[in-house]
Amino acid sequence: MNYLDKTELTNNWRGVVIFPNSNVDTGETQRYIELLNSQRVNRVYLDQLTEPSLGIETVKLIVEPEDTATTKARKLITSAQQQIANEVTQRELIQLIETIIVYKFPRLSREEIEQMLGLGELKQTRVYQEAFQEGKLEGKLEGKLEGKLETIPQLLTLGLTVEQIAKALGIEVELVRQVASEKVSSDDTNT
Repeated sequence: MNYLDKTELTNNWRGVVIFPNSNVDTGETQRYIELLNSQRVNRVYLDQLTEPSLGIETVKLIVEPEDTATTKARKLITSAQQQIANEVTQRELIQLIETIIVYKFPRLSREEIEQMLGLGELKQTRVYQEAFQEGKLEGKLEGKLEGKLETIPQLLTLGLTVEQIAKALGIEVELVRQVASEKVSSDDTNT
């Protein structure tokens, strides 16, 4: 809700409020009553979800009791390894599971958690290392593209054409046009 207070949304939006069970949902949310009672916001109770999926089970791990969380996390990691073919997606889900466990056991070191979950051996495998490197490369490429996109308004101000900018930055002309049109829209809004 904090996001909605601080953002001027120009498009349709939907929200989901996730509760571990219906007992936690007090319904006493006077400040946001219009939002919560609208069709834009759905309430989800994890204990009522009956169709098991890797994603839902991972979310349920957040509210899993500490005494069973480690066992459940290990099962989720095994399921991720068996069910997810994309190595980057698999690695990201395993990292999410590990992060949830880190928050559940804040007094343990990352190494202790890796050992508890059996991740030390996994992280040494070639498949995991290749997926990790692929993820790092994707992140770098996204960062480089973002940097290029940030320079487009300045290059436009200098008088370069959309085509010249695309050629100089090595990106698609359509992408430069899109950024240029967004700049014009924001300039119109600011004046």
